[in-house]
Amino acid sequence: MTIREAALVLADGSVFEGEAIGADASSGISTGEVVFNTVLSGYQEVVTDPSYAGQIITFTYPHIGNYGTNVADDESRRPYCRGVIVRDLARRHSNYRAEQSLNELLKKSGIAGIAGIDTRRLTRILRDTGAMPGAFGTASHSELLAAAQAEKGTDGVDLVATVTTDQSYSFGNGPLKVVAYDFGIKTTILRCLSEIATIEVVPASTTAAEVLARQPHGVFLSNGPGDPAAVPYAVDAIRELVGQVPMFGICLGHQLLSRALGGSTYKLPFGHHGGNHPVQHLASGHVEITSQNHNFCVDAESLGGRVAVTHLNLNDQTNEGMRVLDAPAFSVQYHPEAGPGPHDSRYLFEQFAQLMQNGTF
Repeated sequence: MTIREAALVLADGSVFEGEAIGADASSGISTGEVVFNTVLSGYQEVVTDPSYAGQIITFTYPHIGNYGTNVADDESRRPYCRGVIVRDLARRHSNYRAEQSLNELLKKSGIAGIAGIDTRRLTRILRDTGAMPGAFGTASHSELLAAAQAEKGTDGVDLVATVTTDQSYSFGNGPLKVVAYDFGIKTTILRCLSEIATIEVVPASTTAAEVLARQPHGVFLSNGPGDPAAVPYAVDAIRELVGQVPMFGICLGHQLLSRALGGSTYKLPFGHHGGNHPVQHLASGHVEITSQNHNFCVDAESLGGRVAVTHLNLNDQTNEGMRVLDAPAFSVQYHPEAGPGPHDSRYLFEQFAQLMQNGTF
């Protein structure tokens, strides 16, 4: 295997030298907002999660790729991330389910990456200063720095439009009928929903009238990438749907529901990306270990008493869930479907089924 020398340069001028992996970047440069994820396994699900559109993923676990990849574990039709950063990319993979290596997946998907850098140092920088734009590739350090400083990041950018489906489609054959907004929906979410409903997945730009014309038992608001403030058309549709039909939101869907209720959102310093975040269910006191992937957060106090906070992040005390007081709607910031991650929170899908059937849970 031919080694191609490469470098990562952050917008603050920090330089990391390594080797190029994956696809050949255009002009030798890939740019995006650099974030870190702390999962120990599930790298394929992370890379193929549409919520990473606009971002370069740094894996904090040092050894990545040892069990290969397969089509069954993809979370979307293709990766939407801008790149992948690892300390040590496995040269050989070994697993009876494997169909190709992670490196081959990246090449076929047109995603560039960089390996061999000090991901501990990089993570410390991102933890201390926050997620920031970066550029990596085979270009010169000066060219990479200029590209990093020119990168806009994810603030104020409508990334949902780049990942949503072009046309509606059906999934599953459960007893209830759910219309699911695709803001970047993961396949594992669809599998969980299919246990309770037949899902009609619709584009992010679908109007409230178009949703209600389908006469669903419930509406699901999916995960997705970027800044919820940059998706006003979704907020407008959700505002019209609140109170009309039972509703359940996850991650970006949680943030969009909050904005539809008149609340505000803000950007976290380096976001929550990993599979072991402790979240407390306030009513029971139980602690769930959760899978998370988001850079923005809901300001619960901005909702003016319209919601009851149901879940709290025990790491930083940020909002992780809420229930609307005057409408059959609830949402969580984390990923109860996991993929990858623990399954502590999958009860929320059954809770959604109860809400659709009984009007309460």
